[in-house]
Formats: sequence, C-alpha cells, structure tokens
Amino acid sequence: MLKINLNHKSYLRNPEVTILGQKIVAESIRLIDYLGFEEFTFKKLAQEINSTEASVYRYFENKHKLLIYLVSYYWVWLDYQISFQTNNISDPAQRLGIIIRILTEASLDNLQTTYIDEAALHRIVIADAAKAYLTKGVDEDNNAQYFREYKTLCRKIAAVLLEIAPNYPYPHTLISTVMEATHQQTYFVQHLPSLTDIKSGENTTGKVADFLKHLVFAAIAAYKI
Repeated sequence: MLKINLNHKSYLRNPEVTILGQKIVAESIRLIDYLGFEEFTFKKLAQEINSTEASVYRYFENKHKLLIYLVSYYWVWLDYQISFQTNNISDPAQRLGIIIRILTEASLDNLQTTYIDEAALHRIVIADAAKAYLTKGVDEDNNAQYFREYKTLCRKIAAVLLEIAPNYPYPHTLISTVMEATHQQTYFVQHLPSLTDIKSGENTTGKVADFLKHLVFAAIAAYKI
C-alpha cells in the first residue's frame, strides 16, 4: 500500500502519523465533496468523526490550511503516479503523452493508498483548488512554500517537454496551462458544456487527454530537435 507523508507547513500536527489525523483527512475529503467547501466547517467535521472541534484545530489552523494540505497531497500523489508509470520510458515524447494521460485520469480511485478516496479528492481539486491560491494572502502563502508541490510537478513536466523541444520559450506556461485545463475541461463537461466540445459519457478523460496532447505537441512542433 502507498503511504504519502507530506512534510508541509500547512498543518500544525502531521495528520499522517495518527489515527485521528488520518480520520480528519479522510472525512474532510468526504464531507467537502458532499457539502462543498463553502458549507464545510470544522464543527461538522468533528461531529462526523465523533470528536471535538478543538481536536481538529490541533491539526489545522483553519479550513483554508486544510484545503492547501489536501491540494498539496493531490499533487504529490500525481507526482508519484507519474514517476512510477514513466520510470522505464526513455522516449521523452512517449513520457509526456503518458503524463498528460495520468493528469486526466486522476479522477480514478487508486487502491494503492490506504484510506484516501482519490476520486473524491479529484472532485474537490476541480471545484476548489483555485481557492487555495486565489486569495489576498497568496504571496504570504507562497513565501511559506504552500504551493511547492504544485510548482515542483510543473517543473518536472516542463523538463520532459524541454527534452523534446529544448528551445521552446514557454515550457512552464504551457504545462501549468495543461495542468489547469485538465480540471477546467472536466468541470466544463459536467457543468458548462457549451464551453467545451468534449461531451459527457464514455471515455471523457480520454478525449480530454487527446485534446491536451494535441495542444502540447502542436505548440512545440516547430521547436522539436
């Protein structure tokens, strides 16, 4: 079983190392997915885990910090999946195609993890991840390295792109756009279908992946070595 230990300043006490901490993370994912982030409170969470608000606050200062933790966990989990599935692939173009597929398939639950519902976490990331950084305090949070995992994964994928097209001038811009687009297109398919040409139904993730692969490889075509 995969166990991700996230060393992060967003928490006061590492939830991964205690049963209560793991219950807080697992139940917060279920509850945010069900209620939405706006309606989610530590009081409601405490009731669901048969504990007290004070016990939740011993792990997280507020629900904004909890959201940052959950989103960071998501990016670390994706980073692991990408490293595992591309480890023996020497062709960078093939690696990049696999990476884009993994980004779009993040909605699938993974039985390697012990207690995290990745499908629910993915839905939270689609709906609420931007709320982690679209805040007045984003610069302070950035200085505290709250977005380190997101930026690290972006750099890793951009490095693969540069293996294919070393002179492409916008590697991080393109990759961060793709990382966001995997969520946006999925959201549009589900809720704002007139903003996308991808239809809801069978193999939606595959069609999103095909679109993003076309976007990336068309953008770098003139710069390929």
